[in-house]
Amino acid sequence: MRIILIGPPGAGKGTQAERLTKKHGIPAISTGDLFRARVKDPNDPLGLEIKAILDSGKLVPDEITVKMLAERLEKDDCKNGFILDGFPRSVSQAEALEKMLKEKNIKIDAVIQLKVDDKQLVDRISGRFSCSKCKAGYHDTAKQPVVAGVCDSCGAKDSFTRRADDNAETVKGRLNVFHTQTAPILPFYEARGLLKAVDGMAGMDEVTTQIESALTSNNGGSQLPPPKKFG
Repeated sequence: MRIILIGPPGAGKGTQAERLTKKHGIPAISTGDLFRARVKDPNDPLGLEIKAILDSGKLVPDEITVKMLAERLEKDDCKNGFILDGFPRSVSQAEALEKMLKEKNIKIDAVIQLKVDDKQLVDRISGRFSCSKCKAGYHDTAKQPVVAGVCDSCGAKDSFTRRADDNAETVKGRLNVFHTQTAPILPFYEARGLLKAVDGMAGMDEVTTQIESALTSNNGGSQLPPPKKFG
C-alpha cells in the first residue's frame, strides 16, 4: 500500500499517518524529518549539501528532495508500502515524484485529501494549549482542564503554554500558502484516478474510518463539498 496524504497544516495528517503505520506496518515518511535526520550525519554527502543550503537560508531544490526521498524508499521497511506525509506540496514536486517513482516501477495506490473548513481549522488550531510539564493537550472550547489552571494529567499548576505559531493570523497564512501552492496538485492526482477525499473536520476516529473505507473503495472516496477559503 503506497499512499500520499494531502491537507493543510493542522488537518491531522500526522495523526492519521501514525495510525496507518500501526495498522498496516508501513512507514510514514515526512521530508521534514528526513532533512533533520540527514543534516545530523557529518559523513553523509547529501546531508552536508542539504545543510549548506538550509544554513544559507534557501529552500532545498526539488531535485535534491526527490533524490533524498528516492534513497529512503530503497530501505527494507518500504518494501510493502509507505505513506508520504506532506509531500508533494506543489505541481512541480508532484511531477518530479511521479517521474522518480516510474523509474523505480512504483505506483501510488491512493492520494488521500483531508478536506477542511478553513474557519473551523483556524478555531481548532488557535485554541490549542498544552501542559509544559507532561505535554497533555487542551483546547479553549473543546477541552478545558477540570480545574482551571491545573493539568488533569500531572497536576501541575499554571504550567499551560501555547505554541507561538498557533495563532489565527499565522494559521490563515499557512492556509493561504496551501491553497495557492499545494491545492493545485489535487487536479493532477484526480486526473490519474488516485484522489480520494475524506472529511478532515470529523473526529479522529471517524477520519481514520473514512480513510480505510476510501482505500478499499473504487468510487474515488467520499464526495464532499470543497473546503471554504479566506478572501
